[in-house]
Amino acid sequence: MANPSFNSVPVVEAPPSPASTGETPGDILDANRDLQNEKGHLAMKAGLDGSSIKSDVAAPRSKSVCDFSSERMDICTMQGDVRMHGKSATVYVVSASDDSYRPENGTVKIHPYPRKSEEGTMQAIREVTIRWSGLDAPRCTVTHDVPAVVFSTGGFLNNFFHAMTDGLIPLFNTVREYDGRVQLVVTDYNHKWVDKFQDILTALSMYPVIDFDADDKVRCFPSVHVGTESHKEMGIIPALSRKGYTMTDFRNFLRSVYSLKREWATPVNRTAGDRPRLLMVLRRKSRAFANEAEAIAAATDIGFEVVLGAPEAMSDMARFAEVVNSCDVMVGVHGAGLTNLVFLPRNATLVQVVPWGDMSWGANAAFGAPSADMGLRYVQYEPTAEETTLKYIYPRDHAVFTDIASIHRQGYGMTWAIFLNGQNITLDIDRYRGVLQQIYHDSVMA
Repeated sequence: MANPSFNSVPVVEAPPSPASTGETPGDILDANRDLQNEKGHLAMKAGLDGSSIKSDVAAPRSKSVCDFSSERMDICTMQGDVRMHGKSATVYVVSASDDSYRPENGTVKIHPYPRKSEEGTMQAIREVTIRWSGLDAPRCTVTHDVPAVVFSTGGFLNNFFHAMTDGLIPLFNTVREYDGRVQLVVTDYNHKWVDKFQDILTALSMYPVIDFDADDKVRCFPSVHVGTESHKEMGIIPALSRKGYTMTDFRNFLRSVYSLKREWATPVNRTAGDRPRLLMVLRRKSRAFANEAEAIAAATDIGFEVVLGAPEAMSDMARFAEVVNSCDVMVGVHGAGLTNLVFLPRNATLVQVVPWGDMSWGANAAFGAPSADMGLRYVQYEPTAEETTLKYIYPRDHAVFTDIASIHRQGYGMTWAIFLNGQNITLDIDRYRGVLQQIYHDSVMA
């Protein structure tokens, strides 16, 4: 997981569609034909565009709103006569009104990915140029009747935590209000990411995703958002959300997408032989449970039905979402696998085992604080020096044990190498059992 940045972000908005100046090119496409049959998430590079129309209506003067105040992300929304050329990564705002935002030099550049404070990350994100121009802007070859949202699937989005916190949560927050009548436009197009989250993208937009980088058409939209509305790690701040969305709204949306049955976790009736289900999220390469079998046995002895969530089980997104939703408790060491908490029913419990090395700041920001917004109970288990396998690598008088802050001062690379990528956890089973006993007590009928 990348070094967390805990910031918040603003928004922008948009209305009706333009036509190009003068004549209408012959290859403008007819609107919305057989949309459901054309749906799917192969990138739209040419051919039928579900949201496109043929229009000779004169465009209104354009209005723009941009916000660069957030530490998380820059974002601009343009409405009126807005044209986009993907291959040159340029958005043209034509005939801006007098009260519209307009930069002095007529140009703004945005990297549409919500890690603005991480310079190295942002350098790898394709830059989108927004240019305020007159009627010399390129003519439309395709005119759409719905808004467009431009965002990146680059950065860290192959990591499930970042797929949610940098990708899907901000995207939901930005486009949900359109009820599917919105065109998703992706730069740094990652077909594996689009395929993996096809169900979610299909629920957010009824049109095929456009691969911005490969698109040589000049597309005209009634409005264009460059960037998505991102507030904080794994969360939405309702007061900052244009439509007041919450993480409960996002989780309800996911339950609908994946047809998840349980909204609430309720105490089970052990006299009827029922047992609360505990999901152990397992890791293999680092931050693994070194005594996994003992930990499983302890949970089983207490009375839980233990479900194992190995990395390979998580590859089938829809299936694993059902598994998570069926559980009352989820236990795991800090890492991307805990992102599956979004599928837990409300009132379920997340137990996050924090790696040795004063890592509670990142662990709490990534999963602890967001748990409350999701209606979950949260327990943070912090291992002692006896519970980390680092004791087999470093002597007890090493800074890893005596001056952890000095390790962090050497930069995130060193923190990652030692505390995140360099240790496993050997749980103190008696201590772990005590934590689980209290959770079990709360998970069964009195």
